[in-house]
Amino acid sequence: MTRRESVFLAKKLFTELVFNTAYIEGVNVTFPQTQAILDGAVVNNVPISDIQTVLNLRDAWRCCLDTLDEPLTLDYACKINALVSRNESLAWGTLRTGTVCVSGTDYVPPIPDPDAVRAEVERIAGLSNPWERATDYFCYAVRSQLFWDGNKRTSTIVASKILIAEGAGVLTIGKATAVDFNEALLHYYDTNDPAPLRACLHRCVKTLNQPQRIKRDDAQKRTHSSPER
Repeated sequence: MTRRESVFLAKKLFTELVFNTAYIEGVNVTFPQTQAILDGAVVNNVPISDIQTVLNLRDAWRCCLDTLDEPLTLDYACKINALVSRNESLAWGTLRTGTVCVSGTDYVPPIPDPDAVRAEVERIAGLSNPWERATDYFCYAVRSQLFWDGNKRTSTIVASKILIAEGAGVLTIGKATAVDFNEALLHYYDTNDPAPLRACLHRCVKTLNQPQRIKRDDAQKRTHSSPER
C-alpha cells in the first residue's frame, strides 16, 4: 500500500475508527448512534459524556490524518491526548503526575518521568520498520499509562498515524478482537510480556488487500509455530 491508499482507507473507515476507539474504552454507543453524532444529528438516550467522547475522537482522528508529516514525539502524543481527553480527564495533553490503578491487574504503573519518556519516544521514533515503531509505541504508552485518561485511545491513534504515514494500513481494534485484545493487554500488564499484544495488534491492522494479508498470516500459522508465544 501507499500513503495515499492508507489515507483513502482511513477516510472510508472514519466512522468505524471512531466507533471502535470508543468501544475499547467501554463507551456504550452503537454504530448508528456514532454515525448520527458525527453527522451532527440529535441523538436521544445517549449520555452527554459519551457524546463528548465520540466528538473528541472525531477531532483526534481528523488531527491524525492532517498531521501525517509530523514526527513521532512526546509533544505529538500530548497533542492527540489533548483532543482525546478534552473535558474528560483531570488534565489533558500533559503527562500524568500522580498514581493511577489499572482495572483487572495488580500492576501499578510508575509516575512518568518526562525526560525518560521523551528519550523512549525518541528511541521508538528512530526505528526503521513502521510496524515495529507503531507497536513499540502502543505497548510502551499503554503500559506506562502516560496520561491521566485516554491512554488506549491515544495509543491507537498515534500508532495508526505511524502506519498510515508509511502506507502500512490502519489500526482499528473492533468488537471481533475486543476479548483477545483485553486478555493480551492484561497479560502484558501482569508480566511485561508484549508478544500476545503485538500479535493481537497485527490482526487489527486493516489494509486494502486485507483478505490476501489474512490468508498469508493463516498459512504462516499453519506451517510455523508463532514467534509471539
